Amino acid sequence: MRRVLLVPLLAVALAGCSSLGQDTPCTKADADSDVSAVWQPADFGGRDAVRIRLCVDGTCEERTSGSPDDPFASLSVRLPDDIGSSTVQVRLTVTSAKSGDTVVEDNTRAKLTEQHPNGTSCPPTVWTATFRAHPDKGLTSPEGMKLQG
Repeated sequence: MRRVLLVPLLAVALAGCSSLGQDTPCTKADADSDVSAVWQPADFGGRDAVRIRLCVDGTCEERTSGSPDDPFASLSVRLPDDIGSSTVQVRLTVTSAKSGDTVVEDNTRAKLTEQHPNGTSCPPTVWTATFRAHPDKGLTSPEGMKLQG
């Protein structure tokens, strides 16, 4: 008799909660809708050699380039939570910290991509775009960025 009861209990335990009508639990990862630029600080010279300014539809953020010893640096402009699947205007301006001269200037339009950091059935839903800030090409795809070594 024990064996007869043990088999159904074991099957329920192995199947998990979903067999009892409960959904898979969502993790609690948080995220914001944003447009980001990433770069390799060494591409722009010495420590904090330039100021990186990223603007999205008129909202701007900026920071210094960082230490050439760091493999990557980034900057993000937060977007409204309800922005949805839209296209936004993105502008990059890189200026020399020493002279104030513009080193790189570029702009483009970005189609935001839907992201689900906790899975498609769990909140939040965020909209993002990411670019590489390149010293010669301006805003490019972040793919292919490799550690220098």
